[in-house]
Amino acid sequence: MAAFNYIGRTNRGAQVKGAIDAVNATAVAEQLSRLQIIPISIEPAVDKNTGSTDLAHLDIGELLGFEVISLDDLIVFCRQMYALVRSGVPILRAINGMAESSNTPKLKAALSEVAAQLEGGYELSSALHQHPKIFPPLFVSLVHVGENTGNLDEAFSKLATYFEREQDTRKRIKTAMRYPSFVIGAIAIAIVILNIFVIPTFANMFSKLGADLPWATKALINSSNFFLTYWPHLLMSLVGSFFVIRNYLKTKDGMYRWDKLKTRLPIVGSIIERSILARFSHSFAIVLKAGVPMTSGLSLVSDAVDNTYMSEKIIAMRTSIESGESLLRSAVASTLFTALVLQMIAVGEETGRVDELLEEVGDYYEREVDYDLGNLTARIEPILIAVVASMVLILALGIFTPMWDMMSAFKGT
Repeated sequence: MAAFNYIGRTNRGAQVKGAIDAVNATAVAEQLSRLQIIPISIEPAVDKNTGSTDLAHLDIGELLGFEVISLDDLIVFCRQMYALVRSGVPILRAINGMAESSNTPKLKAALSEVAAQLEGGYELSSALHQHPKIFPPLFVSLVHVGENTGNLDEAFSKLATYFEREQDTRKRIKTAMRYPSFVIGAIAIAIVILNIFVIPTFANMFSKLGADLPWATKALINSSNFFLTYWPHLLMSLVGSFFVIRNYLKTKDGMYRWDKLKTRLPIVGSIIERSILARFSHSFAIVLKAGVPMTSGLSLVSDAVDNTYMSEKIIAMRTSIESGESLLRSAVASTLFTALVLQMIAVGEETGRVDELLEEVGDYYEREVDYDLGNLTARIEPILIAVVASMVLILALGIFTPMWDMMSAFKGT
C-alpha cells in the first residue's frame, strides 16, 4: 500500500487535508466518499528523505530527462482506441484490452490504473488526467470533449493524426542534424585521442632533442598535460554541470530562458520557432473543430506547444480575446506571425472557417520547416569545415613547425 495526500471539502464546504494509505487513488476517493468528503486533489505522498515515492521504481530514463513513453506508443494507442470505440466496444473493456496487449511497461501500468478508476466511477478523461507524464493536457481535453459530444472515436482519430504529424517533424529534424552531430562527435573524439596519445609522444621527442618550441607547440603540450592531469576532475565537472543545468531548466525561470533562447539561436532558431508555430496551428485547429471555445482552446494549445516562451505569447492572445479583441488583432499583437499568415487568419475569421485556415497555416509552416531542414546541412557545413580546418592548422603549426625547424638545423650542420 502507498501513501496519498489529499485535499477535499466537507458537506459544509470546509477544506480538509490529510494522508491515507491505500492501493491507488481510486481507493482513496472511495474512503473519502464514505467519510462524506469530496476530493479535490489526490497525489502520491513524496518521501522527504528520498524525494520519491519508491526508490526501487526510480527510472534512470526519467532521471536523465528522457520521454516516459514514445510517440509511437501514443499513436498506436490512439489508433487502436479509435478502432475499438468505433466498433462499439465498451470503454472499460477497451482499456483493459489495451492494458493487456501493451508492450510498454509504463503505459501498461497507467492503463491498468485508468481501468481501476473507470470501475470506481471516474470518467475516462478524469482517469487519464491522473497520468500527466503520459497523457498531455491536449490529449485529456480532446478526450473530454469527445466524451461530452459522443464523438470519442473522432477525438482519438484526431489525436493519432496530431501525434503522427509531430513524429514526422521530429524525424525530419533528427535526419537534418545527423551529419552535423556526427562531425561534432568525431571532432570531440579526435581531440581526446590527440591529447592522450599523439601530443605526449611528440612532446617526449621534442624534450629529448632539446628543440626551441614555438608558441603553438607549447600551447598544445600544455593543453595535453592539463587534460591528462585533470581528466577525472573534468569528467566530474561535466557530469555535475549536466545535472545542475538540467535541474535549472526544470525551474520556471530556467525553462523560460532556455525556451526563449532556442527560438533565437543562429541558423536553427527560426526553424524551431516555425516548427512550434506549425504545432500551434494544427493543435488549435483540432480543438476548434472539436467544439472547444476559442479562449479555452488557446489555454490548451499553450501547453501543447511545449515551449514556455511561446506559451506566454499564446496566453497573451487569449487574454486579448477575453478583453474583446478579435483573433486577428490578438495575433498581430503577439508578433508571432508573418503578414501572409495574418491575412489567412483574417480570411478565416471573416468567413467563419478559422479551423480550416489554421490547418492551412500549419501546413504553410511545415512546408517552410521542410525547406529549411533541406538546406540546414548546406548552411552548417561551412562552419564545420572551418572548425576542422582550424584544428588542422593548429596541429600543423604545433607539431610540424618544430620538426621542420629541426630538419633545417640538421641540414645546416
